[in-house]
Amino acid sequence: MRLRVAGVIVLLYAQPVSRIVRLSIDDVIRDGETVLLRLGEPASPVPDPVAALLLEHIANRDNMNTATNSASHWPFPGRRAGQPALPDHLSALLNEVGVPTAAARGAAIGQQLLELPTPVVADALGYHDKTTSRLRNETGGTWSRYAPGDHGKSLPGSAAPTTLDS
Repeated sequence: MRLRVAGVIVLLYAQPVSRIVRLSIDDVIRDGETVLLRLGEPASPVPDPVAALLLEHIANRDNMNTATNSASHWPFPGRRAGQPALPDHLSALLNEVGVPTAAARGAAIGQQLLELPTPVVADALGYHDKTTSRLRNETGGTWSRYAPGDHGKSLPGSAAPTTLDS
């Protein structure tokens, strides 16, 4: 279960394993029927089948039966008291089950950048905007002229939008 959840986070959200192990259970947000994962702002929605897997994993985490880990806030608790799993160990386990973490993460972020503007990807996944811009250029993305922000507001000094009825 632990490897499935970690692998899905790598594949869907292009997260490095070093960041995955540092997530806390507070980064998994339940809002009614919706489950969100706080990787950046705003938190990213988790698709239904993955949400069920993530919630089941948190409810049945490994290494929770010891006195020192019984109240652990890590989704991937380590063997040492109060510490998350070691990223190198989790990455090696993922590689063993067929999820090459570096290649999978690169492919996932590349796909995100082909489908969405770089500022949106950077904010949602917690990447720096310069990193996503560089990666977008490497993947041949077409969102180079996207301007983030609220495009519904009028600029100061400009006339309010009119309709055919006004």
